[in-house]
Amino acid sequence: MTDETRTKDGADGREAGLDAEVRALREELTLLRKHRMFLLYQSVPQVLLFRLASGMAMGLGTVIGATVLLSVIVWSLSQIEFIPIIGDWAAQVSRAMSETDDARP
Repeated sequence: MTDETRTKDGADGREAGLDAEVRALREELTLLRKHRMFLLYQSVPQVLLFRLASGMAMGLGTVIGATVLLSVIVWSLSQIEFIPIIGDWAAQVSRAMSETDDARP
C-alpha cells in the first residue's frame, strides 16, 4: 500500500466516524427538543406563569421558614432567665405574642 492509499482509507474511516457522531448528536437534539423544559420555554406566557409561580412558592417558603426560625429563637431566649436583659426582653416579646394570639377571634 502506498501512502496515498493509506491516507485515503484513513480519511474515509474518519468521515464515517464523524457521520455517525453527527447522526447521534442529531438524535440527542431531537430527544432534547421534546423535553418538557424546552416545550415550556417556547411560549413567553408559559415562562412568565412558571416564573411567577416559582417566585410565589419561594416567597411563601421564605416567610414560613423565617417565622418558624424566629419563633424558636424568641422562645429559646425567653427560657433564659439568668441573663437579666435578654431574659426580660424575650419574656416581654413572648407575652406580647401570646396576647396577640389571645386577642384574635
